[in-house]
Amino acid sequence: MNAPDPVDIIEAAAPAARRSRQARVAWGDHVVTVGGDAPVRVQAMTNTDTVDVIGTAIQVKELAVAGSELVRITVNTPEAAEAVPHIRDQLDRMGIEVPLVGDFHYNGHRLLTDFPAMARALSKYRINPGNVGKGDKRDRQFGQMIEAAVKHDKVVRIGVNWGSLDQELLALLMDENARRARPLDARQVMYQALVQSALSSAEVAREMGLNPDHIIISCKVSGVQDLISVYRALARRCDYALHLGLTEAGMGTKGTVASATALAVLLQEGIGDTIRVSLTPQPGEARTQEVVVALEILQSLGLRTFNPSVTACPGCGRTTSTTFQELAKQIDDFLRAQMPVWKGKYPGVENLKVAVMGCIVNGPGESKHADIGISLPGTGEAPAAPVFIDGEKAMTLRGEGIATEFHKIVESYIERRFGAAAVRV
Repeated sequence: MNAPDPVDIIEAAAPAARRSRQARVAWGDHVVTVGGDAPVRVQAMTNTDTVDVIGTAIQVKELAVAGSELVRITVNTPEAAEAVPHIRDQLDRMGIEVPLVGDFHYNGHRLLTDFPAMARALSKYRINPGNVGKGDKRDRQFGQMIEAAVKHDKVVRIGVNWGSLDQELLALLMDENARRARPLDARQVMYQALVQSALSSAEVAREMGLNPDHIIISCKVSGVQDLISVYRALARRCDYALHLGLTEAGMGTKGTVASATALAVLLQEGIGDTIRVSLTPQPGEARTQEVVVALEILQSLGLRTFNPSVTACPGCGRTTSTTFQELAKQIDDFLRAQMPVWKGKYPGVENLKVAVMGCIVNGPGESKHADIGISLPGTGEAPAAPVFIDGEKAMTLRGEGIATEFHKIVESYIERRFGAAAVRV
């Protein structure tokens, strides 16, 4: 049996090219392009009471600084609707240009009609077809929301969710399925209902005058395989920009792994233009954790680069201490904390690769592959830590201050390499 051509293997692993329409979500002169040839965008959502203008503005700022390019806020009451323009004003005063997305359910038609200042302050509306009413009221109320989007020239995400799926449509499709000679599995009918609800709603919106380039689609579920199946079907049937997210993913490791698994499969297939990681925050955990995970998913897939990467070994019987773990975390935390400042000061610093290794087995090799790396001594090794810079051994550190010295070396390297790039620009 012939071995596969390694070039074929590499090409097969590359993401497929799905060309979607490009939407422009803007606030003032700040435009976030979604779809087309734009990079996959990161979105997050606040969990504050929107009526709390200062608290919500602060959390929006935190999410934006962490890397969220769009931030969604709940607009569920007249009081929340009244607060939105003030939140936007507060963000503008803080210099935070991130576009705001209004999340509407049940009463969005009234709020968008009764509070035009709110409708203008938002850059995008999220509409759930399953929560806009029933029967004749559904079409009328959905129409009012689309009319507001057309009037104010706003992008709309038609966001179907299996937890609030249009039950009339689902019942209709179930009845049709029951009459088939060979009925589909009930789960397949649910997939069909999700996709049909989104696409039929998009068609109605277009008939009402909404530019197709102003439409983004999502069909969210909470099961990994369900999400993959639904989005594959959705991608085959439309060219709208698609928002990906595993709804109610859970907290901690479970939510992170499930989201990463589902989104990675779809993104690798070229499906998805914006993503959100819907983590339930653990007690005391910052809301920004969902942004951190989203960034790591895109960076791990090689789709975007946000932060310098720190390679560190897991440790084994050869490692004699936790120094390499502590140093790796210290360097990683430092780089992440500095990135908001460095984005303009050091162009290209997000591509920096640092290696912090715990013994000689892979230490020198990983350090040579990184821009700057250190191999700390393991069991039976001499009490010395060789440092490699740009693939060459530059020095050897010894003594109690290895961690502090290496930290300074990293800072000096960034200033020398990327500071010079900033001057050239």
